[in-house]
Amino acid sequence: MAENKRNLCAMIPIELHEQVRAAQEQAGMTLSAYITELLTNYYEGGTEKMKESMRTMAFQMPEEMFQRLKMHLERESRRTGKKVSQKEFVLGLIQQALDQAEAAEREEADNGTDLE
Repeated sequence: MAENKRNLCAMIPIELHEQVRAAQEQAGMTLSAYITELLTNYYEGGTEKMKESMRTMAFQMPEEMFQRLKMHLERESRRTGKKVSQKEFVLGLIQQALDQAEAAEREEADNGTDLE
């Protein structure tokens, strides 16, 4: 069954356009799907509900670091043949750091010393 759709066109500031296109590209979505998601989130409170066991973490970083991260994700996406998202990358780093810290704590406990 074909969906009923209608075109929406609006003039917006160049800076906002660039920001939207960059976010849309980062999300790996078509512009149509990305704008539909944005508008749905705004008007209907979104279609994706956060699970009770999930928490949101947000932070700012320097522009230079963000650009380096973006380039790294692009390289990794090309290398692996699949899109590597910011979320996937950051969660992987956090998981790796936690695993290392917990392994060090276990090793300290096995050696009879305490980290505190």
